[in-house]
Amino acid sequence: MGGDARKPCCMPRQQSAHAAGTDGGRLPASTNADTSQCVQAGQAGGTMRNTSDGLIRVRRQQFLMGSCDPDSFPDDGEGPPRLVTLDSFHIAPTVVTNSQFSDFVRDTRYMTDAERLGASFVFQGQLLSQADAVALPRPRGLPWWRVVEGASWQRPEGPGSHIHERPGHPAVHISWFDAQAYCAWSGQRLPTEAEWECAARGGLHGKRYPWGDELLHEGQPRCNIWQGAFPNEPAAGWVAGPMPARSFEPNGYGLYNVAGNVWEWCVDAFTPHYHRVTGIDNPAFLDDTGRRSMRGGSFLCHVSYCNRYRVGARNGNTPDSAASNCGFRVCAMG
Repeated sequence: MGGDARKPCCMPRQQSAHAAGTDGGRLPASTNADTSQCVQAGQAGGTMRNTSDGLIRVRRQQFLMGSCDPDSFPDDGEGPPRLVTLDSFHIAPTVVTNSQFSDFVRDTRYMTDAERLGASFVFQGQLLSQADAVALPRPRGLPWWRVVEGASWQRPEGPGSHIHERPGHPAVHISWFDAQAYCAWSGQRLPTEAEWECAARGGLHGKRYPWGDELLHEGQPRCNIWQGAFPNEPAAGWVAGPMPARSFEPNGYGLYNVAGNVWEWCVDAFTPHYHRVTGIDNPAFLDDTGRRSMRGGSFLCHVSYCNRYRVGARNGNTPDSAASNCGFRVCAMG
């Protein structure tokens, strides 16, 4: 696969909603006022919360970042691998859940980008009606996605769905701007790519996955990625969609689902030249490239198409993009 042209990710860009026929113009970016209101709400009552409560401490260390995996996509910029040094930090054991995001929205009355746009992307296999799979618009080049009016973090599959019985599932349909607003409220932040990869490796060195080099354990999957033939033939008994945030065994540091399930936003801007334009001490790339980095892959990843559930794999998307396979994990200083 290393010689293939870069295949589009299993998550479309926000602009594709309009190309597919959704009414309205380009969704405006979240404003500084949005973030300021979230900060004020987070500090209400004059009590500063301990932002590392419930988070896992990762000690200061050197680790081998990146990969030269033959299954990587050249334009993703996974390598060359190099030793980088990170100061200690704290990171959440899971992505932000529906319950946690509900607390944020209740406190701030925040509206996500998907809610303001009035639509978001839902995978065809998650639709509540097979008729919708035929009738709803789809983005060019990604025919397994549908633009669903009313889909958002509260209604992940669109009208008729809800999160009432999914408090421990990942909050999805979350843009990078939405994640930043949550962090402003919680007093936390998004991890850098380096912090995310270090934590995802769980103390292992140079392995493909958070648990080692073998994808399966005794013939069974160790993460929530596509089972069957992508994208139209899911395996019997497997349901396309996010699983609870604490599914499967955690890695060596105690992190859950850092491979598959939902994509996770990082604070960095995305560039395929990341390993060449950042230093080796606490690397981060914050120049404006029009895209933000994402890590971990999702339930739609498959070895035949988007195999970016490997721990060194990288991807990026526009910061206003959201879909039913995208969430985030928070971080704090060490």
